[in-house]
Amino acid sequence: MTVAVIALYGVPRAYLLADLVHQQETRKIERSVALLAVLVETRAQDRAPVTADFLEPLLNDAEGIRYVGPDGVVVSVGAQPERTDDIVQTRALAGGGSLTLARSGALVDQRVSEALLPLVLLGLALVAMSALAGFWMARRMARPFQQLAAAASDLGRGRFDEVAVPHYGVPEAEQIGSAIRSSAEQLDMLVRREREFAVNASHQLRTPVTALRLELEDLAEWPETAPSVAAELRQALSELDRLSAAVTDLLGMARGVRQSGATEADLVVLVDKAIERWTSGVTARGRRLERIGADTLTIRTSPGTVTQILDVLVENACDHGSGRITVQVGETSTHVFVRVADEGTARLGPEVFQRGVSGDGGTGVGLSLARQLAAGEGGRLDLESLATTSFVLRLPKGPGSR
Repeated sequence: MTVAVIALYGVPRAYLLADLVHQQETRKIERSVALLAVLVETRAQDRAPVTADFLEPLLNDAEGIRYVGPDGVVVSVGAQPERTDDIVQTRALAGGGSLTLARSGALVDQRVSEALLPLVLLGLALVAMSALAGFWMARRMARPFQQLAAAASDLGRGRFDEVAVPHYGVPEAEQIGSAIRSSAEQLDMLVRREREFAVNASHQLRTPVTALRLELEDLAEWPETAPSVAAELRQALSELDRLSAAVTDLLGMARGVRQSGATEADLVVLVDKAIERWTSGVTARGRRLERIGADTLTIRTSPGTVTQILDVLVENACDHGSGRITVQVGETSTHVFVRVADEGTARLGPEVFQRGVSGDGGTGVGLSLARQLAAGEGGRLDLESLATTSFVLRLPKGPGSR
């Protein structure tokens, strides 16, 4: 804006100034040629000849004089007109003849440049001052919004209690700051309630699970209990232990804490145990569940988390798929994978991982939870773009993978 204002003012001003300088130089030439004419006429009255020696001392810089006497004699001194922009003035003499005075256009241009230089310097100084003032004002105006951006970033990272937003004199910034402060307080309260619920749920769930486990152990050890029933009870104890570990991991994830540590485990063994747990249920539905791929694949991961993901995928294939269910175990140069596929037609896309999305009236929670668990292990759970339903779990290769 400053440049535009200076241009709108300075350009017309420069033209006017240049025209003024040209008019001043023209008037100077007119006065000079009148004075020279008087001198030449006086000399003619004294019957003295007009020579070059007489005219040369009367010259100024970049000027030329041409005298034409009554008898046609021409006397020229100085620079004669060569350019179209030279200023030339001719005056007729009283005794006959003429006198011509010329001033070089280059000298006039120089005078114009000298007159315009202060105007140009003033314009540049104003532009520089405006740039500095604009930079300072922009920094001052942007600082509140930079602080608000940092506060919003802290809010996005879950640091609700550390969000500190000062008050501002700018109404727009103050409105945004007030909204961020209010959001931080509400989110902090919400997260605190969820964490308290997780602690309470952990206490309430573990107590009955522990009591149930003790009851099952006692029943399994009773002499009156049939051996076949005791074997079933011991099988139920292992499933109860798995349930307890799953509850612990899920509650830990709700609190943002990883409960189960990463250890070396054979991924194939984990898959085989999952298949063993689900075989009877799948067979009861007239379908088949089998594993294909590698026979052993040791990785460093959290076995409990991987087991939960496998249970979700197999259960999803059992409840919502059709035909044979295959669990393939393999590896690439960068990761290991477990692919759970059935022969049913794929009816949903990536939205299947959103909570509440289900193809056959399910809760729409299992796959979303499984993807979160996979992300917690540094891996990823995806739905492959195939005609049949196929989920693939990718886990990074750790130092112990082989």
